[in-house]
Amino acid sequence: MADVFISYARADKARVAPLVAAIEAKGWSVWWDPAISPGKEFDDEIDVELQAAKSVLVVWTPTSVVSRWVRGEARDAAERGLLVPVRFDQARLPIDVRAIHTTDLDDWKGDPASVPAQEFMRALDAMIARATTAQAAKAVDAATSVAAPEKPGPKFSICVLPFLNMSGDPEQEYFSDGITEDILTDLSKISALSIISRNGSFLYKGKQVDIPQVARDLNVTHVLEGSVRKAGGRVRITAQLIDGAANNHVWAERYDRDASDIFELQDEISHAIVKALKLRLLPEEKKAIERRGTESVEAHDLYLMARQIYVTNQLGESASKAIVRACMRATEIDPNYAQAWALMATGYRNLRELDVGVDDGMAAAERALALDPDLAEAHAVKAYILQMKGSMDEAVAEVETALKLDPESYEANRTAGRLNYQLNRFVDAIRFFEKALSLMDSDVNTAILLISTSRAAGDKVGMRRAAELASRRADAVLALDRNNANVMAYSALALGALGEAERAKARMNRALLIDPDNLDMRYNFACALNGYMDDKCAALEMLEPLLARISAYLLRYLTADPDLESLRDDPHYQAMVAAAEARLAATKPTAPVA
Repeated sequence: MADVFISYARADKARVAPLVAAIEAKGWSVWWDPAISPGKEFDDEIDVELQAAKSVLVVWTPTSVVSRWVRGEARDAAERGLLVPVRFDQARLPIDVRAIHTTDLDDWKGDPASVPAQEFMRALDAMIARATTAQAAKAVDAATSVAAPEKPGPKFSICVLPFLNMSGDPEQEYFSDGITEDILTDLSKISALSIISRNGSFLYKGKQVDIPQVARDLNVTHVLEGSVRKAGGRVRITAQLIDGAANNHVWAERYDRDASDIFELQDEISHAIVKALKLRLLPEEKKAIERRGTESVEAHDLYLMARQIYVTNQLGESASKAIVRACMRATEIDPNYAQAWALMATGYRNLRELDVGVDDGMAAAERALALDPDLAEAHAVKAYILQMKGSMDEAVAEVETALKLDPESYEANRTAGRLNYQLNRFVDAIRFFEKALSLMDSDVNTAILLISTSRAAGDKVGMRRAAELASRRADAVLALDRNNANVMAYSALALGALGEAERAKARMNRALLIDPDNLDMRYNFACALNGYMDDKCAALEMLEPLLARISAYLLRYLTADPDLESLRDDPHYQAMVAAAEARLAATKPTAPVA
């Protein structure tokens, strides 16, 4: 499967070759001038490659516009939403694709850095990213929907689009997203349904969508969409199930209830979908849907707030403290709320990693496991805490348990990636990091770790793709929060890995003005400067204030980081590390550190 299929007239081959070179330099694969496989028809092979490609670049010239082959390929790509057209010599475009923006390349002069080249590259990047995310979502859902041999496979597949927040208050976004995730989770418990993961469905959040196109992109039979309005102790939810092929309503309903009835309302929606599709809900599935972590609507609401912070932030100090506060209040209301205890442990663990506070989260993780021994997220955060303590064998055992309980857990896969990264098992780490990224669309930090892991594994193409993904995700966060210093650090590292050193340094300078005492940020800057920008002096200067205050866990992590490997023999680096080790040895730690 190629990232880019290029449709062109053979007479224009010399003109197209520089475009191919520029695209391949980005690390993308191209199908454009194949050697035809023996025994195959030329048309058949082209069609196979066209249908498999993630994007289609059509090169319009006065010659290609009269080619029925190029016009047909362009029409097919346009119908599937994959068309990226470029033009030479002001070629007159076919009437059925004139509405699609076309980049004029008469002035590009073979320069990949030119404005027109960057324009069509961005369009290809968006197409490839969308297709990659959709494929990852389908792969995840294929894994979760495999039935036992004696049972039939899922009869229907559904994408639950993010419910719209109609409350008129952006701060209520956590509630509409939480309702979406709860319904998605409930439906995933029904064996006759295959449900697209959160990452696949939230790809469409905040966008105008074409339902049939969504169904084709994700290969689902149905799409569920809706809206949520919460005000004055009341909640109104509208929901509609749409046949993806016919684009008509299978079921639709509006619910207007007291907010305290939210659990019953969610159950009603799940049962209504089952009824509309004429499915039979098994007794154990009915029990699973009705089984919730808490019976307290207030505790659940606090957990949704904390969960929203977790999935939309990069877990800096303020975000981690907010998660702990919300989960503490939730567990005060319902002391048996295992999910809230596990998420609280994550907040505490991150604060300890940032060397803020004394609680490492282990007590909260153990409390979660005492309440629910099968909660994968609790095993995952316990594994992370054990890793921080240096108890690697115990950490491996916990993360293996988490993955066995839920192979599709974002937290379990992300923790498994970090654990393998620290153990220098880079091939395994790449596999887990890629899985985690396919499960959480807002995660920038893991994309940064994937850059470093791919580099350490010698995978330059994988490193570049990870850097491009990290840069896109960081830009999306910074578009909403221009002063997010942690994400600026991630962006700078990604830009450094992409060879854009000047832009990377500009991001660093701005971030340091905003948050000069952020040690986690300085760590990432040092990795960028040394590992990707070949500036050891600047990296050492960035590390100096960090090593003066570094925690035992972060020092252990730093001295094994492959992005800093070339500093190991530097006398200044060695002196700073020795001073940090002496300081830590002379100071009794405020929390147990192995």
